[in-house]
Amino acid sequence: MAGKGTPATALLSKQKVAHTLHAYDHDPRAESYGLEAVEALGLDRARVFKTLVAEVDGRLVVGVVPVTGQLDLKALAAAAGGKKAKMADPAAAQRATGYVLGGISPLGHRSRLPVVIDATASTFETVFCSAGRRGLEVELAPDELIRLTGAVVAPIGA
Repeated sequence: MAGKGTPATALLSKQKVAHTLHAYDHDPRAESYGLEAVEALGLDRARVFKTLVAEVDGRLVVGVVPVTGQLDLKALAAAAGGKKAKMADPAAAQRATGYVLGGISPLGHRSRLPVVIDATASTFETVFCSAGRRGLEVELAPDELIRLTGAVVAPIGA
């Protein structure tokens, strides 16, 4: 992985958080980055989470939900203390996080964004999420993910 570090992996190393990186060859034709990771790495779908950026009352908020489901925008708005949410403009999401679509990690954003993680993450010993680029997942304890992101935990998956 030399030369392939990301802000997310740098944060994990700096904080001395136990984690495992899982790389795979990303197929640019894949329709779902998360499901591509599940298939390429042979993972349990329920333990793989996708990172989505939404706009809640005009501010960007990150939602982390299982790859098999959808983000419940009303639940995200409520968990973030807002009233109305919509998916963020992709360019705004990339600018604020510093990552490209399909590689947005909940960790190591360029701008500090509020993070809400779906409550199902806490039911697993470890979970998988993007490590900051397409084709790279990180496995870590959900408690560490919650701690490092300062996340609110709520049922935001649909």
